[in-house]
Amino acid sequence: MSPPLLASRRRPATLLIRGAHLLDPRTGLDEPRDLLVRDGAIAELGAPGTLPEPDDGATIDGTGRHLLPAFFDPHVHLRTPGHEHKEDLESGTRAAAAGGYGGVIAMPNTDPTVDSASVLRALRDDAAETAHVPVGFLASITRRLEGQELTEMAELRDEGALGFTDDGKPVASAGLLLRALQYQRLCGGVIALHEEDPTLSGAGVIHEGEVSARLGLAGIPPVSESTAIARDAALAGYEDARIHVQHLSCVQSVEALAAAKAAGVRVSTEVTPHHLVLTDTALLDGLDTALKMNPPLRTEADRTALIEGLRDGTIDCVASDHAPHAREEKEVPFEEAPMGTIGLETAFPVLYTELVVPGVLGLGLLVERMTAGAALFDLPTPRIESGAPADLVLVDLSADWTVGEAGYHSRAEHCAFDGRSVRGKVLLTVAGGAVAHGAGAPDQVTA
Repeated sequence: MSPPLLASRRRPATLLIRGAHLLDPRTGLDEPRDLLVRDGAIAELGAPGTLPEPDDGATIDGTGRHLLPAFFDPHVHLRTPGHEHKEDLESGTRAAAAGGYGGVIAMPNTDPTVDSASVLRALRDDAAETAHVPVGFLASITRRLEGQELTEMAELRDEGALGFTDDGKPVASAGLLLRALQYQRLCGGVIALHEEDPTLSGAGVIHEGEVSARLGLAGIPPVSESTAIARDAALAGYEDARIHVQHLSCVQSVEALAAAKAAGVRVSTEVTPHHLVLTDTALLDGLDTALKMNPPLRTEADRTALIEGLRDGTIDCVASDHAPHAREEKEVPFEEAPMGTIGLETAFPVLYTELVVPGVLGLGLLVERMTAGAALFDLPTPRIESGAPADLVLVDLSADWTVGEAGYHSRAEHCAFDGRSVRGKVLLTVAGGAVAHGAGAPDQVTA
């Protein structure tokens, strides 16, 4: 099987980060230390001011800053092949690096769909040339995302697919999904599911409830998501297969996931920053198409349930569901606009500002959940310890800034948090052992 993650050829970093507050909930670190990266790996940790400066690398003053394991995003749309006017591997992974991510997993709903070994191979070759951070790929469950015929799952796994998803579309046929789960048990990987019953969601564009009634817009009921989760969890339990539920959005879904986990089903799930922070009432301030996504923003009760699910472990990780579109595609009447918002550059500062600063979640828990997505797809979790690969993010938790004020690294600009004041700025990202963002990043690519 091919290597699961690929990044462009970058010089392994050698640098000393002096006196930063190291925080890693998995290794128990929570104190100021020096940290030396040599040849792309964490070589040594020491008391502040004790490690000598490397002769062949940079020294960065981390005093007053926090050094965390780099985040990992298991759900991004990089829009290549076919929609490079929205995003591509270079711009999307540059945005990921600016957001503190040390790795991402790209979705297959592209043009052509990532449903064959040849398309996946071309993507992986592109990542090896252009990506700023390591990238993994999911292949589609069904050919062309049509829900009719399974892909050659074993061949795609051999080519390096981390798993399979028809993200953006549900697998409507229970029988077809059951067959996919049976094949998955043979070839491995994770099946990630966009949970939606189209016969219930219909032509809905926002959450079905008081706000949709006031605005006169067709609504998407939460039961369209939760009933699909219940069905697919039952199928996974029946086959003893692994599934990952994407972008959870409502109380009923949290309850369905908790019940499935209690019954021993091998299921994991994710939640986005926009579902943790925003509700459908934001649409009452104006029908901003950056707030149109699927699943939609829901109610305060749903938001509270998602936060509690993240806290108690029912929800395993945070994923951005970074979904870029071209400006002209979003600058249309709300009903006509495509679903999706960008989020790689804002995930950590928004969640830190809205959940950690007011004491809703602890910083350690947020870091744990923002790095947990790697293990769900059988990848190493970023850790701060001697000998580990250098996947690190240096942040200034006291830095205040305004989202979008300086533009975006992403090719897209429709961010649900545009114009919002946030706290917490990514200063440096080391991904896959190389500097991907911050001091030294422009000089790291080899010829």
